[in-house]
Amino acid sequence: MEKIVKPTSGWTMLTLLIVLTLSGIALLFFRQFLPGGLALLVAFTLIAPGFLAIEPNSTRVLTLFGDYIGSAKDSGFFFANPFYSKKTISLRAVTLDVPMIKVNDKQGNPIMIGAVVVYRVKDTFKATFAVEHYPEFIKIQSEAAVRKLAGMYSYDNLEDEDAVVTLRSGLDEVNHQLASEISERLSLAGIDVIEARINNLAYATEIAGAMLQRQQATAIVAARSKIVEGAVGMVEMALEQLSKKRIVDLDEEKKAAMVSNLLVVLCGDRNAQPVLNTGTLHQ
Repeated sequence: MEKIVKPTSGWTMLTLLIVLTLSGIALLFFRQFLPGGLALLVAFTLIAPGFLAIEPNSTRVLTLFGDYIGSAKDSGFFFANPFYSKKTISLRAVTLDVPMIKVNDKQGNPIMIGAVVVYRVKDTFKATFAVEHYPEFIKIQSEAAVRKLAGMYSYDNLEDEDAVVTLRSGLDEVNHQLASEISERLSLAGIDVIEARINNLAYATEIAGAMLQRQQATAIVAARSKIVEGAVGMVEMALEQLSKKRIVDLDEEKKAAMVSNLLVVLCGDRNAQPVLNTGTLHQ
């Protein structure tokens, strides 16, 4: 469990170090080798290693012969036991770019997915002693969480029409689930996950072409459906107006021909080429 310690100010000991150093040099100058040597030995062996300069959002994990003493988190210039081992742990926010990896989605389709994770160290004791090299631990566990997330959702709803949330459409919920999954995995190392989100998502190259054609076909069918729906309404309106204003009397056969021609003109993907009839309607 993390313990917070506050070392003493280092300025007093720095003054003592300077005094001992100058005294030792002066004694050596006057050929007082034993006292001068002892003064320098005390200054550089017992005092100098105890100084700590801690930057903001940084900490020093202190241990003594294998025993955990505590973590110094206050920024400034301090002095601690010279025999303490001091390991620096940054408390700053770190951005981890999880590279794109190939995984299978819920439907078994191979996809490429990548993510960004923003985290910071919350418990320095766990980060130092609970795992071996916590940055590598975070990277591996984040990749594992992304793999698990990809298997929980479909890429889109082309194959899974009942899917309410997909990797493409439900980014808010998917990112929330990703952050929750990573936080659970990294709690062992005392890591606080600030944000986790998917930043790259695509079909794998071996099926990208086929899926693109499928998406295009779906879009074309949806567009054609709208066009046909509008064309039927326009034909219905045209027949109704012709009948209401008695512009021309059409029998069923002529109505069918008119409907066919109007649908061809309205639903065609090219501009209609008119054919002018210089005779009668029956020629």
